[in-house]
Amino acid sequence: MTILGVSNSFTGPSLGIELQGDHAYAYSGNVTTVGTGSANTLAAQFTTGNYYFVGSISAQNDTSDDSVGFLAMTLNGSSVIDSKLRTTTLGAVVHDFPIPIIIPPYTEVELKVGINSGSNTWTTQIVGRIYR
Repeated sequence: MTILGVSNSFTGPSLGIELQGDHAYAYSGNVTTVGTGSANTLAAQFTTGNYYFVGSISAQNDTSDDSVGFLAMTLNGSSVIDSKLRTTTLGAVVHDFPIPIIIPPYTEVELKVGINSGSNTWTTQIVGRIYR
């Protein structure tokens, strides 16, 4: 057992993936994006190791007007998720289906978020298990 803030414990949001035994997670913390009509802001970026990952992705943002939110993921530069969600005064865009994903070993992963106009703040989560 470890004490919070000591080795092998959550130390805060980052672009990378954290491994704890057979579990893996990545939390972006608050990511601010400015509208360009695409997923243009990096929320997570890492390369998997000698394991494959089975888990899910979820994301939320603080949009409170009629807008379009974007969530995109690439694996080794190839698009695997490219979602667009229109809100109509819901108070927030919630992409927390969650979206299931399997990521192969030694794969470069990028998760990006965006908004069509204005600016907003996102949080993203990638959680699951690894298998060696």
